[in-house]
Formats: sequence, structure tokens, C-alpha cells
Amino acid sequence: MNNQINDIKDKFKIIISVGDESGIGPEIILKALFSKEISQNLDFIIVGSKNNLENTYKNLKSIGIKNIVDPNNYQIHDIKIPFEINKPKKSNGNASFFYLKKAIEIVQKYTNAALVTGPICKKSWSLAGHNYSGQTELLAETCQVKDVGMLFTAKSPITGWRFNTLLATTHIPLCEVPKKLSSQLIHTKLDLFAKFCKTYANKPLLKVAGLNPHAGEEGILGSEEKDWIKNAVTTWGNQNKGVHVLGPISPDTCWNSSSKAWRDKTAPTHDGILAMYHDQGLIPIKVIALNYSVNTTIGLPFIRTSPDHGTGFDIAGKGIAQSQSMVEAIKAAFDLTKDSRLFNAH
Repeated sequence: MNNQINDIKDKFKIIISVGDESGIGPEIILKALFSKEISQNLDFIIVGSKNNLENTYKNLKSIGIKNIVDPNNYQIHDIKIPFEINKPKKSNGNASFFYLKKAIEIVQKYTNAALVTGPICKKSWSLAGHNYSGQTELLAETCQVKDVGMLFTAKSPITGWRFNTLLATTHIPLCEVPKKLSSQLIHTKLDLFAKFCKTYANKPLLKVAGLNPHAGEEGILGSEEKDWIKNAVTTWGNQNKGVHVLGPISPDTCWNSSSKAWRDKTAPTHDGILAMYHDQGLIPIKVIALNYSVNTTIGLPFIRTSPDHGTGFDIAGKGIAQSQSMVEAIKAAFDLTKDSRLFNAH
């Protein structure tokens, strides 16, 4: 098994799309690649504007930032997108869109590769005419994959436990969540989740959060759990004996065990929680895991990860952007792909 790991490691490529150039993407990439936590045996291809990366490097150096890499020491797939001076948001949105498209094309050319995406601005994409609610949707469409999942994962630096939260619904208004949810959707997400967790757990333990306060309190605070969510979870569990699934669990206590497992090696662990909507899942993982959380798309033909934060327009160019989440995204891209390949090899 060790020989398999070394073989993968020696040849593994990380494709990084820069994201929105007017944000902190270029800065956190240059900082992350300097980190001692990043293996020197990984091969990187950066997709973006070489000129902008060079300017970012020069700017950071000029204000005293030392812990960054020189982009000229890396392979850069330089894409020149026409820039409209009077429409910077539209131009940057257009650029980040095509950076991602090219990065997807490149990563699929290699057997041992993963994709790491820098943060983008959805509004800028919209202004440029690219009407997607996020990078996940473009990834699914480009790869011609029907069912994908937005998973947030973090490896505790204290215990080594991997904290996973999958979203049943993603970037939609809160009022649309009950309309979008269905038994079929819950089953599809649990299928994806179970397949992901089985790459490193023989019999994964999954939890499903309720939609309403106190998981509906037997229909008093909302009827979805009583009417169909509980039955959906039970039905899926009966059809998947290789997975232990619990739920629906009251959302205000569902992540308590995650907090304990993150800090305490002796605490009981689980392999993942399925959240019903975006903020229900994101708030606990960001509070518990802080800068160690990574956005991962599961269900694609390759692993894709991304820092769990936005473009940081307000701090761009100041040299103060936190790069730990980008470091974790790069580490997770390799770790998750490696686990998946070794699992499939058996």
C-alpha cells in the first residue's frame, strides 16, 4: 500500500484556478504554496493571468510580505481575457469563469490530478452573462454529471478527525428550501455521502439534521419531519445496511458531537452530517473548524476543493488575507483523491 501512495504522490498534479483576480485569490495562492504543510512532491498548474500573479507578487513584496512564492517558478496556464476598464466586475467575472472552464479541461487530462478553485464573485459572473449560482453548478454541467454534492470537510489539527457536512440544498433563498426538498433528493445526497465516506470508513455513521426547530417537535413546529423526512431517512437506511444513519435530529443539537470530536480524541465520532440548507450546515462548520474548512464537490469524476470563504474584496492587496483554508484545500485535494484511489484499488 505504501508503494501505491508513493506512486500517486510522485505524479500527482494540483490544478489551481485563480478565481476573481480583484479579490484575495492570487494572494492566498502565493502564500499557500509557500507553506511547509504543502508537499514538495506535488506538481502545480495555475490557471489565470500570469501578469496579474506577477503584479500581486511584486505588490506583496513591496509591502513587506515575505512568505510567498514567486509565480514565475510555477507552471502558469496564462489566459488573457479582454478587460473593460469601466466595467471591472464584469471583466473579472468573465475572466474567473473562463479560468475555471480551462482548469476543468486540464484536470481531466490527467489520471492523478485534482482541482482547487479560488473564490469567485457570483454577482460578477452574472454581470458577465454567466448565470450560475456557483462554481459547483458549472462543474456539474461541464462534466455532464447530474448528481453532485456540496460537501464541507475539515481535518482537525488536534485529533486528526475529519469533520464532514453535506448540504441537501445549496445556493437558494431560504423560502425555497422546503419546496426543493424531497425524499428523492435526500436519498440522492445520502447516496453521494455514503460513497464518499466509504473511501475511508467501513461502515459510515451519518446523521441527518431536521428542517424545523427541534426537528418539528412531532408536527408542532413544522410538519416536514413527521410527514416525510423521517420516513425518507428510515427507508434509505433499510436499503443501505452498510451505513448507519440517524435522523432527523434537532438542528440545534445535531452538531454538538462534532464540536466535541474536533477537540477531544476520546469523544465519540461520526462520519458526516447532512444539513437541509446552506446556513444550517455552514454556520457550525465555520464556527468549529474556522480556517480549516474546505468546500468539496463530490460526485464529479475528480476531486475538487476550494477555500471555505469568499473573495475578500475589502482586504485584497493589503497582504493580510488568511491562507490557511487554501492550504487545507490543497492538502484535502490530494488526501481525498489518494484515499479514493486506494479504496477503489481493493
